[in-house]
Formats: sequence, structure tokens, C-alpha cells
Amino acid sequence: MGDRVENFGGNLSETDGAALKDRPIRILMGKVGLDGHDRGAKVVMTALRDAGMEVIYSGLHQTPAAIVRAAVEEDVDVLGLSILSGSHNDLVPRVLKEMKAQGIGNRSVVLGGIIPDADVRTLKKAGVFAVFTPGAKLEEIILQVKEAACAARAKKSVKKKKTTTTKKKGKRA
Repeated sequence: MGDRVENFGGNLSETDGAALKDRPIRILMGKVGLDGHDRGAKVVMTALRDAGMEVIYSGLHQTPAAIVRAAVEEDVDVLGLSILSGSHNDLVPRVLKEMKAQGIGNRSVVLGGIIPDADVRTLKKAGVFAVFTPGAKLEEIILQVKEAACAARAKKSVKKKKTTTTKKKGKRA
């Protein structure tokens, strides 16, 4: 399994692949709330690590603020959440709000868990990049995390350019 996952290239374009070559993808995986089941998350984390990503695990029972603080400190491209408790409609919006408050609203969020289809649509509209439900293939998760990292790095790059342009304009005035 390790070789197959490690060599899985998915549908990333050459441009996307180039954007990921400067440093490995960094993903923080977290269990928000009171959910104490992390076996599936550990399987996914192992696959992501085997695919060449740097995976940081926050551990169980994290608050939205704590998980976002860790994402800031670790300078991650992607924040992965695993929620099996059914509290995704409460916790995910709180995480997204906290990310904006901490200045990392440009990072991608992926979510795994037992999520009804109607909630998947709502969560994606709220800003979640991808939602994985039971039965998701590891290869698909890896591809989606790569795409999420590309999207986050592109947003980060745009934000840097805007900041640089604003600073240059400020110097001329």
C-alpha cells in the first residue's frame, strides 16, 4: 500500500505540482470537541505521511481556538479535521471563524467523518475544501489534500502580493 500511495500522482497539473515542490505539504490533523475516536484519522495520517507530507497531530479533545493556534504555529497549508460525533455543524463554522480571526482564513480545511450529504453541501459552501465520508479511498484523500495545499499556497501568494503592493504604495505617498 505504501508504494501505491507514495507514487499516486492524481490529476494535479504541472503548475500545481511545481507549487508543491518548494517544501512538503504541511497538514495539521485534529480532533475537535469531545470525539475520542481517532483510529480512522490515524490511518489517513499514515497515508499522508507515506505520500511525502509533513503531518502534525493535535491529539484528541481540542477546542477550535486551540486547533487554529496550532495551525498558525505550525504554518500549515491544510487543516484536517476528523469529527465522528455529529457536531460538525457546530464545530466547523467555529474553526473557520477562528481561522479568519487569526489571519489564516486563506488556508484550506478538509473534513472527515460521518457527515450527511445535506451537511456536506452546507460545509462546502461555508468554506470547507473537501469532505470525506466512510469508504473514501486513501488515494482520493491524498489527491484532495494536495489540491487543497495548492489552493492554500495560491491564496497565500496572492495575499503576499497584495501586502507587498500596499507597502510599496505606502512608501510612495
